[in-house]
Amino acid sequence: MRPAALIAVAHGSRDPRSAATVSTVVADLAARHPDLDVRSAFLDLSTPSVDQVVDAVAAQGHTRAVVVPLLLGSAYHARVDLPGLLDRARVRHPRLRIVQADVFGTDSRLITALRDRVLETGADPTDSRIGIAVAAVGSSSVTANDRTLRVGRLLAAGTPWHTSVCFATTDPSLPQAISRLRTQGCDHIVTAPWFLAPGLLTDRLIAGTPDVIHAAPIGNHPLVGDVITERYYAAARLLDIRSAAA
Repeated sequence: MRPAALIAVAHGSRDPRSAATVSTVVADLAARHPDLDVRSAFLDLSTPSVDQVVDAVAAQGHTRAVVVPLLLGSAYHARVDLPGLLDRARVRHPRLRIVQADVFGTDSRLITALRDRVLETGADPTDSRIGIAVAAVGSSSVTANDRTLRVGRLLAAGTPWHTSVCFATTDPSLPQAISRLRTQGCDHIVTAPWFLAPGLLTDRLIAGTPDVIHAAPIGNHPLVGDVITERYYAAARLLDIRSAAA
């Protein structure tokens, strides 16, 4: 049976660096898995759209597709927006079976990737005076924001680092997180952006706190491709089970 198409769906941004990062991630993933039809799509602000890519996949004869959200949290886009788009796509293409994979979440491999970005700044993993401000997008969902708190705890595991989680679009803000870390005795602050790609929000974080070191976003870290692959195959197995039961 032809493998299910892999559609990697990112949020999208007005900043071209965001789409460029996603394109690089997807191109590397396709090179690692030449047997798969790997494509990228965006929920908003960038192209191609999810509708355009699903329509193209159906037009090229695919009967199965796995949509992998390149989203770090399970907020509105993962729970409402994307499922709605896929429901409408199923109506347009009744012969194409589509399943949505799990979001990235706080996968341990992404925590490792984020730690690598922090270490790239020269942060000493044995220095107890280092404070890491983990900066995420932020959500209107308190539950979603609370889940992000886990990132800070996991990032510091095995180190004496202090961590404080903050958000680019809601409180606590990055300056508040930095102030909290300084009161804990940290004299070396690094901002760790819990973002897949650079963009307007990461630029805003840097511009607002130029006196601290800012690590790079997770970007095209090799472990990102590993997470996408795992999410894809887990969802593809679900499609196989449903096919066998039909």
